[in-house]
Amino acid sequence: MDFQGTLFADDVDTAFGAPERTPLARGAWIDVARGWLPEPDGVFDRLVQDVPWRTERRQMYDRMVDVPRLVHTYMIGEELPHPTLLEARRALNKRYLQELGEPFMTAGCCYYRDGRDSVAWHGDRIGRGNTHDTMVAIVSVGDPRALHLRPRGGGESVTVEMGHGDLLVMGGTCQRTWEHAVPKVAQAGPRISVQFRPFGVF
Repeated sequence: MDFQGTLFADDVDTAFGAPERTPLARGAWIDVARGWLPEPDGVFDRLVQDVPWRTERRQMYDRMVDVPRLVHTYMIGEELPHPTLLEARRALNKRYLQELGEPFMTAGCCYYRDGRDSVAWHGDRIGRGNTHDTMVAIVSVGDPRALHLRPRGGGESVTVEMGHGDLLVMGGTCQRTWEHAVPKVAQAGPRISVQFRPFGVF
């Protein structure tokens, strides 16, 4: 469990900046930190090359279709593909462990190859996220893409431009009372998002 190793080392504070919190409706909130991840170029290159990317397929009406992005998840105990991601998870646990009540343990990766790749409106509500407050921390590397959030059932939406090395943390009731999406765009270069989650949240 790497969150115990250098979790409280002073150098974690100096390498990773402090996010700024924005309250949302219904008990949800987001934290955003620009340029949060050190040396994002090297992280992006390593992820492209070394992550065992795969295509998911999903039932849509009467046929199976490819999910429009590549994916892979690093489960508990699996080595992350770049040491900076290990330090990032330690930094996240140092900042959020007391508020969250448990550490971030898994790392889901999504590879948006161009503007045609996307993710539809959803909340991470499989598992405990369906009934309990939790957090999902997203680190973005590569070409900027807009992440949109909207209240479930309607209401004013929020857009966060996720740039190279940026961090977005969704917390409070966000997964239960809000949805988020990365829509298709006319033009975009490759982007990878890494989603750190507690155990049992998908």
